[in-house]
Amino acid sequence: MSAADTDAIFTGLRPGLIRLAYRMLGSVADAEDIVQDAWLRWLSHERSDVREPAAFLRTIVTRLCVNELKSARRRRETYIGPWLPEPFFDPENEGELTEDITLPLMMALERLSPLERAAFLLHDVFGVGFEEISAALGRDAAACRKLASRARLHIHQARPRFSATKEEGRALAAAFYTASRTGDMQALNGLLTKDVVIYTDGGGRIAAPTSPLTGINAALKFFRGLARYFARSPSRLVRYATIDGLPGFITIEAGGIVQTSAILVNDGRIAAIYVTRNPEKLHHLPRCGPH
Repeated sequence: MSAADTDAIFTGLRPGLIRLAYRMLGSVADAEDIVQDAWLRWLSHERSDVREPAAFLRTIVTRLCVNELKSARRRRETYIGPWLPEPFFDPENEGELTEDITLPLMMALERLSPLERAAFLLHDVFGVGFEEISAALGRDAAACRKLASRARLHIHQARPRFSATKEEGRALAAAFYTASRTGDMQALNGLLTKDVVIYTDGGGRIAAPTSPLTGINAALKFFRGLARYFARSPSRLVRYATIDGLPGFITIEAGGIVQTSAILVNDGRIAAIYVTRNPEKLHHLPRCGPH
């Protein structure tokens, strides 16, 4: 196999490998590092022994991600406040990376063991057969089926009961942005479900609630306080966007802080709000221009 063929094969498979690694790790930067490591291993391997490059590279990426998840779990045990996956947003191919799994599902995956997470993603999201999963995880096919089945049961409740069209989601995101920034409590009361939950990830680096806020009363109190803050330090909208499969928006807050907000829509109202403020998770977003 020539060097050109080697490059072409990997280049063609790279987007899928990035998707797999991102869903495993919840971090764009870590996913890119894992896939770069897989590339180096691909270059050093005797490729005449590789009958199926896609399966070979998926196995490498999966094993690297499982190892990374084990150390990441230890780090997240000491994480300050709610942990949210690093928001993915691609202005050129909006929604392409996250059309098959949304932010709430990514959070539900965090509760799984690394092996359960890998088995579920490979089989249910990427359509990989259990024989290949068996080779990747070092477990027999029957054990991998059980891993995927357990994972499926754990994340079942994370799937939205209702879905919104892209247009409906964008309209709700716009209405929420306006109402939350102007302190329109009447409008917010009409937009939010009674059991709405707000997750704000500041990672201990930026001011943010350290526990989820649950219920309409807690939400309205929170936004009433923020409205006074926004009156002194206005929020600047960068653009509306699809963030990890959910409608939302990117803003610049006081002090030049980049922030993403994504909303989960159930039956025409906002059932959950996911705000990411941790600068370590947002370094890739300032390149996005206004829209």
